[in-house]
Amino acid sequence: MKTYLIRSVKYFCALCVLCAILMAAMLATGTSQLTAEETLHLLFHSDRFVLLGAAIVVLSATYPRFGFVRRRVEGDLVRHRTQIETAFRQAGLRLVSATDDELRFRGDGFVRRASLLFEDEVRVTQYGQWIEIDGIRRVVVRVAYRLEGYVETLQRNEK
Repeated sequence: MKTYLIRSVKYFCALCVLCAILMAAMLATGTSQLTAEETLHLLFHSDRFVLLGAAIVVLSATYPRFGFVRRRVEGDLVRHRTQIETAFRQAGLRLVSATDDELRFRGDGFVRRASLLFEDEVRVTQYGQWIEIDGIRRVVVRVAYRLEGYVETLQRNEK
């Protein structure tokens, strides 16, 4: 529950910053018909602020529920380690720790980590005959798809 709350607060802050950047960009480029003072007055003294605030709160409260997933790819953690590391490297993540039954990856560099809101840790474990990948959705889905292809290619070449 603590992790869920932390992720919600991070996403709330990111959405607020995004809204501020969009408003600043509109004012800087002249696409806004109002001045900065008029924009702020209208935003805080109208239903727009309530609606925008409610949308940001709802999105940030639901983000941890649909933003993080667990996917399984048929394979072996030890046997397919090279393919796993290659798939993660191509997704912009690097190996930060490894044990016999778990690999942990993080974003490779500050920009990559920041783009993932510092929720960039992805765990890879063995679950029966499956390699289980657990973490942020946009990384996990791409890596699982890529890894599936690598494993299938390796198995075809071994026959």
